[in-house]
Amino acid sequence: MVYIALLRGINVGGKNKIDMKLLKQTFEKVGMNDVMTYINTGNIIFSYKGISKTELSRMLEEAIHNDFKLQIKVVVRSIDDIRRIINALPATWKNDKDMTSDVMFLWDEIDDESVLKNLVIKPNIDSVTYVPGAILWSIDKKNITKSGRSKLIGSKIYKQVTIRNVNTARKIYELMQA
Repeated sequence: MVYIALLRGINVGGKNKIDMKLLKQTFEKVGMNDVMTYINTGNIIFSYKGISKTELSRMLEEAIHNDFKLQIKVVVRSIDDIRRIINALPATWKNDKDMTSDVMFLWDEIDDESVLKNLVIKPNIDSVTYVPGAILWSIDKKNITKSGRSKLIGSKIYKQVTIRNVNTARKIYELMQA
């Protein structure tokens, strides 16, 4: 089965620095196959058989802690999970000079549509959708300061997501299919 491991908070703002080549070696050392990293923010595609996504997450978090002495949360999603998320993304959503669109991958503990009740969503400004495994959020950049998304930072939910822009999410899916 093909998976993506999404690491939260590495190589951002000079914190939790991890060299991607070394991270790839860590994954290989614990038995992951066909390991490939994509960009420097903690996206690792790999294949593995035999244990659940939850067990994979725990195994990878432990390996990262052992090799890098960092407590990094790892969200694991299968190619089928990513396909469902990508298929739910409106084709018009992009991340460019006019629009910012993100996929907020949810920790399993909060992965339920009811999570939307705890978000500040501004009608006519924020486009927000829940799909199993993620929240999809898009805003026209001209409205970014009016968006409820700014209230997300520092919230309890924010600490239980790892965010990738839609361009990155689509590229990850493309790489997983290769």
